[in-house]
Amino acid sequence: MALSLNARSLSGRPEGPYRAVESADALVTQDFEGVDTLDKLFVHAVKRFSQASCLGTREVLSEEEEKQPNGKIFKKLVLGDYSWMTYEEVSLAVESFGSGLAALGQQPHNTIAIFCETRAEWMITAQACFRRNFPLVTMYATLGEDAVAYGLNQCGATHLITSTELLRTKLKNVLSAVSGLQHIIYAGSDEVCHADYPQSLAMHSMQEVMELGTKPENCEQHYKRPTTSDLAVVMYTSGSTGKPKGVKMQHSNLIAGMAGQCERIPGLGSQDTYIAYLPLAHVLELTAEISCVSYGCRLGYSSPHTLTDQSSKIKSGGKGDCSVLKPTLIAAVPEIMDRICKNVNGKLREMSVIQRTLFKVGYNYKLQKVSQGADSPVCNMMFFKRVNLLLGGCVRLMLSGGAPLSASTQRFMNVCFCPVAVGYGLTETCGAGTISEFSDYSTGRVGAPLICSEIKLRDWPEGGYTSQDKPHPRGEILIGGPNVAMGYYESDGEGENDNFWVDEAGQRWFCTGDVGEVHPDGCLQIVDRKKDLVKLQAGEYVSLGKVEAALKSSPLIDNICVYASSDQNYLISFVVPNQKQLTELAKKNGVEEEWEELCNHIKMEEEVLKVIKEIAVTSKLERFEVPQKICLSSEAWTPETGLVTDAFKLKRKELKNHYIKDIERLYEGAQVVLSYSIH
Repeated sequence: MALSLNARSLSGRPEGPYRAVESADALVTQDFEGVDTLDKLFVHAVKRFSQASCLGTREVLSEEEEKQPNGKIFKKLVLGDYSWMTYEEVSLAVESFGSGLAALGQQPHNTIAIFCETRAEWMITAQACFRRNFPLVTMYATLGEDAVAYGLNQCGATHLITSTELLRTKLKNVLSAVSGLQHIIYAGSDEVCHADYPQSLAMHSMQEVMELGTKPENCEQHYKRPTTSDLAVVMYTSGSTGKPKGVKMQHSNLIAGMAGQCERIPGLGSQDTYIAYLPLAHVLELTAEISCVSYGCRLGYSSPHTLTDQSSKIKSGGKGDCSVLKPTLIAAVPEIMDRICKNVNGKLREMSVIQRTLFKVGYNYKLQKVSQGADSPVCNMMFFKRVNLLLGGCVRLMLSGGAPLSASTQRFMNVCFCPVAVGYGLTETCGAGTISEFSDYSTGRVGAPLICSEIKLRDWPEGGYTSQDKPHPRGEILIGGPNVAMGYYESDGEGENDNFWVDEAGQRWFCTGDVGEVHPDGCLQIVDRKKDLVKLQAGEYVSLGKVEAALKSSPLIDNICVYASSDQNYLISFVVPNQKQLTELAKKNGVEEEWEELCNHIKMEEEVLKVIKEIAVTSKLERFEVPQKICLSSEAWTPETGLVTDAFKLKRKELKNHYIKDIERLYEGAQVVLSYSIH
């Protein structure tokens, strides 16, 4: 099939800059004419969709304890239907809350912090801050105590919005280490004992602040709206390579980035329902939610623990959020999609041979159809209708971002669920960079530049990547455009802002540290990351991410981190095995132990290593790219463990520290030197 041209090099040279053909003459800075701040964007939506449903939340009817087969007791939720606030009701809540914050002394241009789970109150807080020109400092709810204290101290906020749950757990031991905080506002219905917190802090429920804001002496106060160049958000990164950094985003940066993103989402409108469950402190979720609101969509709030009928906090026989909400749009990080695929494949293995064979025939037939740009309604009805019900049965589009999506997972989601677009962007580019067309069923690519941004390739000879490479030019990816953020907040580290710069035409650029290649149709493929490239003792370069992506395709492996020491000549890896698969493999080998003992069993390490070496052969990895020794982990890597980010990217420094004794054992006690840079 001939490829259409999606982007072209303005210079005619292989290094670019590349722009989408629609924006070759000028990059787009806004979606709606004259709507150039986040405040104006929401007002624009309220005028158009005032009585439509906007934000929805499920009521918690009760909490029950459920005994698991292994004897453990888990708390499960019994949830009701979604209750909705209209656009007009949300706008009134935004006005009241903003007025209440001002009455508590919050000043325009002064930062205000939010440390809270994804919920309707988060979005109401954000919109209140955008309206009142309070720069919003966001931090992941899964950040460790030290990182939270660091962020709060650095940003200097006097007011903090949180939840009763996080106040009781994460914040309780942190607040005494934070200077400058004066007010804490919490969302949630749980009782808060003020005596448990520093007496210097004034504690308020969100409802109390809204009521304060409705008093005549407060709600009638005049205030100045933000301008396009005002600071809107300081978004702290998840800290995958060290201390979190606060990325400064002006209103204009976010408006431009979302204009680019929305142009790639076909048919976005008031008929759509978006399920909101990813962390709102992540740029992917924040921009997705604001974009959906700007087009009149419904936003139903959820969490990874209640997303599907099988989710960990849903009572057996109960309905997960997808089943109740029936979303049409879902954003997901690859880890979530990988879990969905493994869940479906696990159920397939439990079917009879005839059922599996029929499913495979249907899968291969539809795969052939979608690769030709067509669909198969018959296959959808016969084979994939039940699979679709996992996500409510109405999903029409999915967007993947935050990390690379494997080709096998992308194909599986395209066939069994719906078209999947893959996006590429960073916090530093307001989440915007590229998004593939939903009609593009090729895998491994992340699409052409968005209409708000352009891309250049910079040669990286040490890594073996140049714009003269064949068949496609390759190099380090540079993203330019009005969506590029303004640098890092109060950055005092030497060289921390060196990756941002302004060219002679006044355009901002960011150096991503990722390596890409541009295909003839102008679409980008991510092929490497500079920080993931390690040089072994004998001089071979190994891309850790490439090896991990290849090995993670095995149903036996839930997660994997490949490690290399520059004074050694072989790789090792830490593996989180799939519990069901490893248990079955153990039984075949006559090993019957509890889960933790199973993962520490030398025989099981040997068996998993055999599987890894088989995958390495089929994936055509070089000999030096294959781990020679492994360590099995009985503990899953979740953001709560501090070993992965909220987007489930590996935190290599933390993983190295966590497994240091295993590293010494696997390298037979040799001195270990960390051979990739950590910033």
